[in-house]
Amino acid sequence: METLLLEHQAKLVRTSDKTRRYLYQKVDFSNRLIAIKGARGSGKTTLLLQWAKRLFASQSSLYVSLDHIWFYENKLYDLAKRFAQFGGTHLLLDEVHKYPDWSREIKLIYDNFPELNVIFTSSSILEIYRSESDLSRRAVSYDLKELSFREFIAFEIGKNLPVYALADLLEHHTYIATELMAELKPLPLFDKYLKTGVYPYYKENEAAYGQKLLNTINLTIEIDVNAVEHLAYETLVKLKKLLKAIASSVPFTPNISKLSEHVGLTRNGLVHAIKILARAGLVHELYKNTSGIGVLTKPEKLYLNNTNLLYALAEENTKTGNVRETFFLNQLAGLHTVNLSEKADFLIDNTITIEVGGKNKAKKQILGLDNAYIARDEIEVGYGNVIPVWLFGFLY
Repeated sequence: METLLLEHQAKLVRTSDKTRRYLYQKVDFSNRLIAIKGARGSGKTTLLLQWAKRLFASQSSLYVSLDHIWFYENKLYDLAKRFAQFGGTHLLLDEVHKYPDWSREIKLIYDNFPELNVIFTSSSILEIYRSESDLSRRAVSYDLKELSFREFIAFEIGKNLPVYALADLLEHHTYIATELMAELKPLPLFDKYLKTGVYPYYKENEAAYGQKLLNTINLTIEIDVNAVEHLAYETLVKLKKLLKAIASSVPFTPNISKLSEHVGLTRNGLVHAIKILARAGLVHELYKNTSGIGVLTKPEKLYLNNTNLLYALAEENTKTGNVRETFFLNQLAGLHTVNLSEKADFLIDNTITIEVGGKNKAKKQILGLDNAYIARDEIEVGYGNVIPVWLFGFLY
């Protein structure tokens, strides 16, 4: 255990908390078992280390990644037991999906060491309620999204700007945009964010970001997906082929028969593969609000998860309209219910209709609709029910 403690201290020294993710302040630490889920590269490890550095006494907290070689010959449960015996209070476990029997041992730790608080991270693909020991009744789960446009601004120019609720943004967008423009010029920053600003590691080496993002995609499928789904190598190859096919066509209504033939999966296998890619944070499935979303229900429209993935996987398909719709969906997904609209692009929380378009976008799609808005690109300030699309990047 001494090796892990020394490495823990070294990591804290190297961890900067100058810029923090939105989730930093939101977690309720009164819960003894906390799960942080998120796509690879979203910043889960840094978040754990920042908490350890500032919120917990360094002597009573311990960060470990469960793919560490120490666990080749040692058990997680034994580590927790010794740590608790020496006065430890906060055990921070990274990448739990890479450790065999992780849920069973965490359940035992929770039941047997009430003085120990456990925070664990996992790939977004992991479904806690489906784990062997069903931790859903014990763990409080949080999802860490990729960087919002607001957070990207904090990383890029060091300005920590406010978060706005959707209702406030819709009602007061002209005032909000005017206030924000006193702090920055949004459009050049927005253009950079769309191409290279979704994952926090973009700051490490911007020139190599595209290649690192492709590596992230590969590792997500080859390691994260496989660790949870235990798929054969041939199936992982088919997942990559499916992702590339989606990227070259999004947004589109999937033709399951044609996709099945192209990828080499059965209909049910293809629908399941799409849902795996969605859980892994690589694609978004979109349905009409009247649809019953079952295990074998095909999505009515598919998007890539975010605009950076679009530029990395299908630069030939980065049409402006596609990019702006992908951005809008990414910023609202997980915070609000997003469905396909019958007459416009999106229906939010079953009550708000949004049509996304360029600076000359007309209002014909939303004429006669109540609570309907245009999210317009390439403008700094809106008017009436016309809102700059970049403002939707301030929801978290």
